[in-house]
Amino acid sequence: MDGFFNDLSLMAPAVLFNIYFAAVSIPLGFVFAVFLALGKASPNGLINRLSRGYVYAFRGSPLFIQFFMFYSLALSLNLAFWKPWGVSGFVLHPLFIGPLVLVLNTAAYTAEIFYGALRAVPRGAIEAAQAYGMSPTQQFRRVTWPNLIRLAWPAYTNEVVFLFHATAIVYFALPVVGSQKDLMITAKDLVERDFNTYLHFSVAALYFLAVSLVIFFLFGLIYSRLMRHLPAQPRMRWAPKWMR
Repeated sequence: MDGFFNDLSLMAPAVLFNIYFAAVSIPLGFVFAVFLALGKASPNGLINRLSRGYVYAFRGSPLFIQFFMFYSLALSLNLAFWKPWGVSGFVLHPLFIGPLVLVLNTAAYTAEIFYGALRAVPRGAIEAAQAYGMSPTQQFRRVTWPNLIRLAWPAYTNEVVFLFHATAIVYFALPVVGSQKDLMITAKDLVERDFNTYLHFSVAALYFLAVSLVIFFLFGLIYSRLMRHLPAQPRMRWAPKWMR
């Protein structure tokens, strides 16, 4: 039991790195995904093809390889660009390149979610806005966007949780700098010390589970706010039918 509580204390600072990667990537990826989704729906052929190609490339390749690819690319440009500009330590640092790759990856998945929701926006609502005389900007802000985000939010919540889980591989693909170790690297180091795989990785999984529950709770509150105009859903009853 002492080992369990010792692991909890040792991994408490480590989980902050996983939270950092997710906290930086989520808002930036969200904004980028909106533009990608609109690009996929654009009548402009060039914008449409570029957006679709980007989404396909990042959804069709493993995230682990994307980390290696972008880090190798940044490393190859180090002598030519980063060192002369004095930004080598910043550009090649995992705290920069890690969130960068996560942003590019989650934007592709989130864009597909938003694009599907965009196509599901009731056509009648858009036609009513046009008949009312709204400009395209007003239509998007007052009709399209509210419907889109309500439709997309449950699936987007899952994507956010998946993104947080994906932070587990950042330091497996990128170099560890000093004592900057996330949950998985900390658990791996502890396993190498006493070979107690079950204990150390179970504690790491417990931290992932706890943060995931917080994400589900917070995003559930936001979804309740988004759906506040609808009648309240009846609460689930756990008692068997014959006991009611």
